[in-house]
Amino acid sequence: MTQTFLIKAPCVYDPPVNGIKIFKQKPLHLMDNVSRWRSMAKDAELSTGAMLRLEWMIFYETIGSRNADITARHFNIAPKTFYKWFKRFDSGKVKLLEEKSRAPINRRKPEVTFKEECRIRKLREDHLHWGKRKIAKLYKDEYEEEVSSHKVQLVINKFDLYPDKIKHDKVKKKLKSQKQKNRIQKLKIKEEHWFLFHLDTIVLYWNGTKRYVLTAIDHHGKIAYARMYKNKSSKSAKDFLYRLHYLIDAKITNIQTDNGSEFYDQFEDALKQLEILHWFSRPRTPQDNSVVERFNQTIQDEWINDGHFTTDVDKFNRNLTYWLEEYNFLRPHESLDYKNPFEYYLETLENKNLLPMYSACTFC
Repeated sequence: MTQTFLIKAPCVYDPPVNGIKIFKQKPLHLMDNVSRWRSMAKDAELSTGAMLRLEWMIFYETIGSRNADITARHFNIAPKTFYKWFKRFDSGKVKLLEEKSRAPINRRKPEVTFKEECRIRKLREDHLHWGKRKIAKLYKDEYEEEVSSHKVQLVINKFDLYPDKIKHDKVKKKLKSQKQKNRIQKLKIKEEHWFLFHLDTIVLYWNGTKRYVLTAIDHHGKIAYARMYKNKSSKSAKDFLYRLHYLIDAKITNIQTDNGSEFYDQFEDALKQLEILHWFSRPRTPQDNSVVERFNQTIQDEWINDGHFTTDVDKFNRNLTYWLEEYNFLRPHESLDYKNPFEYYLETLENKNLLPMYSACTFC
């Protein structure tokens, strides 16, 4: 007689005890691809660029219906670029969406032999004021061998072979600070009153006497201010900034200047105190500060060169104030649809408070 036995597969998650299940098995919920990829990206702390490339992949899998051309057009990228990253992504490898370093693995290293180093050092010590190209020429004459000026400079830097080391350290410090400057090209300018003021200095000569006129103009509304000083110093620029801030009587967000010495030291301290960001023009590029350069031309052509110049600072500033009143409250501006700056200010702002632009304290 044949007997039939029914054998059930064992339950590894919920083993029965005497035929009774003790634990309830929780259902497993699997995340969809999009949620899983974003979760992985968050855990991996991907950069902004990598997150954007992940959105390409998500769009391709969802809205783009796995069509690379639609995805590329939507994100305004070349199909070749999309395929490059899609191949790296390989259906879920989010970490590979990070940009890899393009620097060469094996970089060329300058090779200065010990013999060359000793010779260059000796020549430089004998001629501390000679430049690297002159030392290289002397090296060829002395030893009948050529050496590059770059190698000469490497040896000079290594042994600090400078005639005035203190002065050289100051130059290095200045160059280092210049590299850290905020250049105006990086600022996204907003068309708002007091968002950005352009500052500059006009140098005036008269019978061997110098006078300096600091100028400022609002990028958006073209309201301007100017004042003469005897000295071109950071103290004068600081005083000018405080007066400008008082006259505007509003929060100034950004200041742009050139790289003049007056816009450092005490001027920088004043900017920090007033919580104003400082932006610099590129060296020898007046086009970067064209708004204030145009105002400088106007103030010289329409007032200073019209017989109003005097070396008496107090008298000059008193007379200048009347012209500034005309410039800001009466003179039509083509860029403002032939309105004067103050009229334009009142029309474009909800706050109709009058500007205390020319109080008596400006003459102090």
